[in-house]
Amino acid sequence: MNRPIRVLVAKVGLDGHDRGAKVIASFLRDAGMEVIYTGLRQTAEMVVNSALQEDVDVIGISILSGAHNTVFPKILAQMKEKGLNDVLLTGGGIIPEKDMKKLNEMGVGKLFPPGTDTKTIVDYITEWVKKHRKF
Repeated sequence: MNRPIRVLVAKVGLDGHDRGAKVIASFLRDAGMEVIYTGLRQTAEMVVNSALQEDVDVIGISILSGAHNTVFPKILAQMKEKGLNDVLLTGGGIIPEKDMKKLNEMGVGKLFPPGTDTKTIVDYITEWVKKHRKF
């Protein structure tokens, strides 16, 4: 790869707990990725517009509010509308296994529960980008 992987990390909706998002952003940076953290209370449209502006390879959503079945489909719809067909949408937080499976079937990438080894997340993102992005 000719440049670092670019990842947008976001918190969508009223979920005000961002410690996990900041931890994720930190270890992705330590792994050599370029990370843009949008901060709290973003809308799906704001996240996708930021992803377009920043030309990211990955959108990572941190969610603890239980709104995952609303947030991820809205972001997917915005991504399709804006033509972000080769950008990975992934994330993590408090998401039940059955909901993770449903979201994966809709087109969301792998989702990570609390306590996931950071190397697992870095490896997943790196392999996905190598396989799906051309740069």
